[in-house]
Amino acid sequence: MSDKEMRTVYCETLSRLAEKDKRIMVVEADLMRASGTMPFKAAFPGRGIDVGVAEANMIGVAAGLSAAGKIPFAATFGCFASRRVFDQFFISANYARLNVKLAGTDPGITAAFNGGTHMPFEDMGMMRLIPGLSIVEPSDPVSLEKLLELCADHYGCTYMRLQRKPAPQIYKNDETFSLGKGKLLVDGNDVCIIALGVIMVNEALMAAKSLEKDGISAAVIDILSVKPLDRDLVLSYAAKTGRIITAENHQVACGLGSAVAELCSKELPVRIAMIGVQDEFGEVGTQDWLAERFKLNAAEIVLKARELMNK
Repeated sequence: MSDKEMRTVYCETLSRLAEKDKRIMVVEADLMRASGTMPFKAAFPGRGIDVGVAEANMIGVAAGLSAAGKIPFAATFGCFASRRVFDQFFISANYARLNVKLAGTDPGITAAFNGGTHMPFEDMGMMRLIPGLSIVEPSDPVSLEKLLELCADHYGCTYMRLQRKPAPQIYKNDETFSLGKGKLLVDGNDVCIIALGVIMVNEALMAAKSLEKDGISAAVIDILSVKPLDRDLVLSYAAKTGRIITAENHQVACGLGSAVAELCSKELPVRIAMIGVQDEFGEVGTQDWLAERFKLNAAEIVLKARELMNK
């Protein structure tokens, strides 16, 4: 499964689940090729619905399917899954207490050459405002597969930030997961890096190795879920290290950094540094260039860790 396209894992997992559960359906808005779900539509005639370039209607159709007892997985680019359909998702799916599973693909800088108009740095912040919504972001093919299974089993709306591109495998195939629970990848005593998503979890792991050479013991947590946030894990490492760095492919406002700061300010105030986009719009470029442009990399994590150690 190593370095497998995440969109391939998305389709294969939903197809496997659909074999056992006839309620599972896929709803798309003219992006089945981009999302990788064409094989699902071919394998399950009538259970893969393409509504065309009409994302708001996609949410309405998904809500109707849920009201009829189905489990719809709807997907589109993250910019459309948040900004364009927010009202429909809020009212028709969440306010109605239905069971719609929404995926926003190409989160943050993974939108790359689609540029600023299609580069969602704010989707997670918008979704955090919806009462009761579960928000997850897998960090590798294994966590994607397992989180999809959990979303399918969980009654209630979910939002998944989904990278389409290949991702290195972090977890063993038999690793177990729970909604709302993070994973400790590296233990440490001096500083805790809480990371989210494929890009930042891998950058956090590289940063921890670099800091180790400097004699700084850095813990790394793959938080996996921003809502609900794994408060016990976050607070335990806030107490253990006294220093936290959040790392996300998203605006620092209203995202992971905000969620961790909100929790710690109430329960256990500690020094916090936030790696993420600093109140800017996206741009056109390669993913590597964009990571440098917005400082979403191991070097920036190392810099912030050293600053926290010196305070």
